[in-house]
Amino acid sequence: MLNGDVKDLVMEPVVLTAVTNEMPIAKNEIFGPVAPIIKARDVDHAIQIANDSLNGLSGSIFTEDRHLGSEVAKKIETGMIHVNDQSVNDESHIPFGGEKESGIGRFNGEWAIEKFTTVKWIGIQNGYRDFPIF
Repeated sequence: MLNGDVKDLVMEPVVLTAVTNEMPIAKNEIFGPVAPIIKARDVDHAIQIANDSLNGLSGSIFTEDRHLGSEVAKKIETGMIHVNDQSVNDESHIPFGGEKESGIGRFNGEWAIEKFTTVKWIGIQNGYRDFPIF
């Protein structure tokens, strides 16, 4: 484990090793420079570990095989997942949001219009309207 010092309002990164999925550090969303490392036996076990969480905001897969990374990404229950990139990319034209207890729904881009507005049609007839009788 590497200990991160705190200087004023800045916390240096912390890397935690020998973490299991049962530990609070693995079960809770951490919004800080903390990297808990959980070893997986193989790809299927890694997917199981990732999905054995109440949270699902974002994730990353690092691999030399981008096709495999894409296939694994499809199986992980997150709102966003990136192959060979950082776990969070917030771009205004791409939907941002999570799954499970990390929230359901998306914002940014055209998805924001759908999520934050209600479409309503109000029609007003300005005079008498003669309805045809069949």
